[in-house]
Amino acid sequence: MGCGPLQEGLKVPLSKPLKDHQIWFHTLGCRTNLYESEALAFSLVCMGASLVEDPAIADIAVIQTCTVTSMADRKTRQIIRKVKRENPGAILVASGCWSQKISREEAFSLGVDLVVGSRRKSDIPGMILSYLQKRQPCVLRYEGSPPGGIWDPLFLGETHFHTRAFIKVQDGCDHFCTYCIIPYVRGLPVSRDPEDVLSEITRLAVEGGIREVILTGIHLGLYGKEDGSALGELVRRISLIAGIERIRFGSFEPFSLDRELLTRLAEVPQFCPHLHLPLQSGDDHVLSRMRRGYTVSEYMKVLDMARSILGSEIHVSTDIMTGFPGESEEAFRHTMDVMEKAAFGKVHVFPYSPRRGTPAAGWKDQVSPVVRRERAQEALNLSLRLYRDYCRRWIGSVLPVLIEGPESPAHGLTPQFLKVVLSGALSPGEIEEVRISSLDGDYLKGVTVTGSMQCSSSAE
Repeated sequence: MGCGPLQEGLKVPLSKPLKDHQIWFHTLGCRTNLYESEALAFSLVCMGASLVEDPAIADIAVIQTCTVTSMADRKTRQIIRKVKRENPGAILVASGCWSQKISREEAFSLGVDLVVGSRRKSDIPGMILSYLQKRQPCVLRYEGSPPGGIWDPLFLGETHFHTRAFIKVQDGCDHFCTYCIIPYVRGLPVSRDPEDVLSEITRLAVEGGIREVILTGIHLGLYGKEDGSALGELVRRISLIAGIERIRFGSFEPFSLDRELLTRLAEVPQFCPHLHLPLQSGDDHVLSRMRRGYTVSEYMKVLDMARSILGSEIHVSTDIMTGFPGESEEAFRHTMDVMEKAAFGKVHVFPYSPRRGTPAAGWKDQVSPVVRRERAQEALNLSLRLYRDYCRRWIGSVLPVLIEGPESPAHGLTPQFLKVVLSGALSPGEIEEVRISSLDGDYLKGVTVTGSMQCSSSAE
């Protein structure tokens, strides 16, 4: 697919000033980061650059950073050091959440050449061109938190890293959970213009053959709150784009999910039966201290409503945090009980990670790191059983599977967001009708039945 004219507002030339340059990307963190990497890769390829998979041969390395936990910080520093060790001559660009908060002194001491904060990523192509001319390290970011109302005008015209397309429609958050650093480094909420979203997806579907889109945001449920735009209406309009057979959401906060939205989603055949609704804790006292905005009972009512409207077999995945300050053994047991009662599928388990600058980091009743990890492991063990229990429901069923890679054996995803491995090689991007035969560890196995087919909006 050719580049064509880039979206108006992008600060990159339409010539090929990066011809003969090889660029390597590494993305940490959330699906919003994945979108931003894809969009940046598209811009840089349109400028003549080639993408490579080995950082050792790249002359430019772009790292999309994350700071949601101390582990994310550590991984960011590790990959920076690895690139500088293996390829000291490469221009190193670090962008995103870690880059928004890190001091320029530390960034430069690690060997980073260009430090780019939140909502400035569309400036990266121009910054690279400037660095190639002047060889001067630079930091570009808003001081403090990025202000609300500013949309970073990235545009994805072609996917380079996935057969599905992550589409960023929202950025920022104003909920300020007591443990979360993200509102401080991502800034206040802002929504993307729906016409821009539709234009991007149309191009990806018509010219790129993309058949599944995942709408992402830092707080997706806040989409359109500034101007009254409706997320359900956006989904409906996306469903009318020729070639789009699957639409799904990234993470969605439970307090933003209401009957009106669920009803609109149920009316869209392409909306796939999977929701990721973070719970974090199954104890009301802990939830209150987290400032999550709901009780366990309220969460369960949302869960029941989603299943009643979208189908009882919908895959509901979630996040669980263990060892939050003040979490007693009894409170942790409440969480384990709720996990069972909710009959989740995939559960992402994280031990609490203190983030400097958040209220919870300064509280005196910190749970020891050992207990945090022990509880995380116990919750993880339960999560594996729950996920396998959910997967077993589909053995013997015929499900459409979107083939993800050229590897043999082929693998792909069902509408319920379950991984399926098939024998032989199949074409990436195709949707194959597959009979599920068994569960092998954490993935299903199956055999193709017929050719490609369309996604169903509910489990069968």
